[in-house]
Amino acid sequence: MTTLWIFLALFILVSILLIWLPHFRQAALLKTETHTVRQQTNLNLFNQRLQTLEQELNDNLLDQKEFDSLKQELEIGLLQDIKQGKDEALMPHTKAKGVFWPSFMTLMVIGISGYLYSSIGAYQALEWANSPISQKKGPLTMLERIEMMQAQAKVQPDNSQLWFSLGHAYMAMNQYKEAINAFDKAIDLAGVHAELLGPKATAMYYDAQQQLTPEVQALIKQSLTLNPTDPATLLLVGMDAFLNGQYQASIDAWQLILDSNQDNIDRAAINNAIDNAKAQLKPEPTQAVNEVSSSHTLTMNINVDSALKAHVDASDTLFIFARTLSTPKIPLVATKISASQLPTQVVLTNQDKLNERALIPGETVEVIAVLSKHNQVKPQKGDLTAEIMHLQVGQSATLKLNTLIR
Repeated sequence: MTTLWIFLALFILVSILLIWLPHFRQAALLKTETHTVRQQTNLNLFNQRLQTLEQELNDNLLDQKEFDSLKQELEIGLLQDIKQGKDEALMPHTKAKGVFWPSFMTLMVIGISGYLYSSIGAYQALEWANSPISQKKGPLTMLERIEMMQAQAKVQPDNSQLWFSLGHAYMAMNQYKEAINAFDKAIDLAGVHAELLGPKATAMYYDAQQQLTPEVQALIKQSLTLNPTDPATLLLVGMDAFLNGQYQASIDAWQLILDSNQDNIDRAAINNAIDNAKAQLKPEPTQAVNEVSSSHTLTMNINVDSALKAHVDASDTLFIFARTLSTPKIPLVATKISASQLPTQVVLTNQDKLNERALIPGETVEVIAVLSKHNQVKPQKGDLTAEIMHLQVGQSATLKLNTLIR
């Protein structure tokens, strides 16, 4: 950064010298030339008048006394002409240039230097380098990573990959509107690609409370038209189908990802999701009650908000599941009970896991409960919901059904 400052200072100094030195030099030359011309003209006029007086003296038109008197007056007049101000009639035809253009060019040089400093110098990067987050030792939290990428985006607003990464970071923090805006920035810079449309559709899906709105459906269609095996888009299609109990459709969507033989996918996670969907196609086995370690459990005391108890029927089904915070949000463990058992305590363990991914002690997950009148996990009109955004495995919490889907 210091090198850039020195370069800009030298650039401004040299440019100003190149602009103003010719201007001052021309002004000095014109002043000297004007003085020389005026002096020479006065001498020529003096000599001509003196020759006339001498001729008149020789022709006896003047006596010696008159000649001496007139000559003295002529000499005094010459001295006065030399000392007096400028005679505009004797000025050279070349006029000195005004200060407008040198001043304008100086402002241009300063403006260009400011632009170079703001774009190449990256003063925002200097501010970021001195910020507490940049000097922090150890791993950054997701919020700190977002702040870091936001600062980088100010320095590199045309970096489409940076906006793409920032969009995924926003999604991990459930900031879906910000994620949509970030993906839009990436699309504006890199163009319309399925790799960008899929994540944007996913963000819009979660922002719409996991609803396939017409806008989301249009993005899915556009993405799959560009790339029928785009992983992000097919993951979204499969997840929506799974939440709606369309397990075969979810299996088909996820299987397309595996069949594409792409390298940038988590094949193990997708296989686990497919196995989970296949398990839902079979009759639910009776789970054996085994003693498990409390460090691998999620304990929820579930009850219904007193203002909403009138909306609960004994025939309703309560679904409770935990899923990862990362995108895509993969369900880890789940169970369901009858609404007639409320209020109750539910303990989720690895015996309730939906795939090979087990609960990890200390891991933070998202817990969601849906009291469904339609026997479906996805909330619909008339259902009650509750959620805990961040709960560590091994801890317990109270889950109150306090939201009515209208």
